[in-house]
Amino acid sequence: MSLSTKDIRAPYRDCSKSPVEMVVPSSCKDSVTGRKQSQLEDYFGLEEKRMIEFTMLKDVFALHQDEYEVATLRALRSGWYIMGGELEAFEKEFATYLGVQECIGLNSGLDALILAIRALDIGAEDEVIVPANTYIATVLGITENGARPVFVEPDAYYNLDAAKLEEALTPRTKAILCVHLYGQACNMREIERITKRHDVYLLEDCAQSHGARFEGQLTGTFGDIGCFSFYPTKPLGAAGDAGAVVTSDPELALKLRMLRNYGSRKKYENEIVGVNSRLDELQAAYLRVALQYFEEGNALRGGIAKRYAAEITHPEIVHPQLLLGATSAYHLYVIRCQRRADLFRYLTEHDIKAQIHYPIPPHLSTCYKYLGYAPGDFPITEALSQSILSLPLYAGMREEAVSAVIQAVNEF
Repeated sequence: MSLSTKDIRAPYRDCSKSPVEMVVPSSCKDSVTGRKQSQLEDYFGLEEKRMIEFTMLKDVFALHQDEYEVATLRALRSGWYIMGGELEAFEKEFATYLGVQECIGLNSGLDALILAIRALDIGAEDEVIVPANTYIATVLGITENGARPVFVEPDAYYNLDAAKLEEALTPRTKAILCVHLYGQACNMREIERITKRHDVYLLEDCAQSHGARFEGQLTGTFGDIGCFSFYPTKPLGAAGDAGAVVTSDPELALKLRMLRNYGSRKKYENEIVGVNSRLDELQAAYLRVALQYFEEGNALRGGIAKRYAAEITHPEIVHPQLLLGATSAYHLYVIRCQRRADLFRYLTEHDIKAQIHYPIPPHLSTCYKYLGYAPGDFPITEALSQSILSLPLYAGMREEAVSAVIQAVNEF
């Protein structure tokens, strides 16, 4: 189902001139530690208060604290901190979970995107199709390789609209990079058909969709390469920056392993130009524990999402919808409200932190002025950026906190 600006009915103003900056990931760190959520609170002129946090990593950690501590101490005591047994074990375990042949651990989700595109020899003069409403990291993965992003509007589920893909294809198109935004799987069968029909690569940005499925198949396993972030707030999160790429193509896997390690598979023998992007042993050990339990976290967040959907009944609130055949990891619960600034202020005054994912579309970001886009070029994305609001949602969130959010939104 496609989305139109009529469905959203949010007047667009030029948010590229707004003092609001991208909220994730930096403000997640602020909200977790209780510091001021400066970007949004400064924007709406609010004072710092004690609140129901948007996310609480301490509560997530506490769910399996003993095991995290044992694993991390094991890695520390091993005396081997880079490219060791913990990394090798995690790569095998995550690949087994997904049902793919290869997992290559990296130091961030952004590097996963950059190196995936580089491994496919996509560069200058090439184009990569990408959703217009994604987080800017997806686009950085393209432009860091010298390629040009070609933006496509989202569907009614906030994901890449498959019905609009073919009109965006050109002779320079080398790949379609779909993003399972907010945790929900895209319409992968249709996207797969289009990539095969036009002989272009299929890449998946799974930074928010660990464990999500489309027609029973896990995200990250449809394309030539799946790209994952393990940033601490993600459904499968580390204790710092971390990421991975997955593939069932042995040649791509070999190239990706070289790319992450200075272009080398044997020390001091550099076959290609590479980088230093290695998932360290402490993060790998931590992730091995997280991997055992993250679907439990998905279920806990899914339960909160169901409460929000059933119990928030305010007539001005538009809830997210689930595509037939798709499941969600419920990384975020994103509502729409025409009076978003007023709702944000109201929630803050009632000690509830919300966030915006994302207030400035990538095509209007200052860093991409050179691409030549202007306000109005992607009206659906721009309208969404003015009305979306993410409610608190995390594994370990207490029922009374969920009830307080529901009550506050309904009483707005």
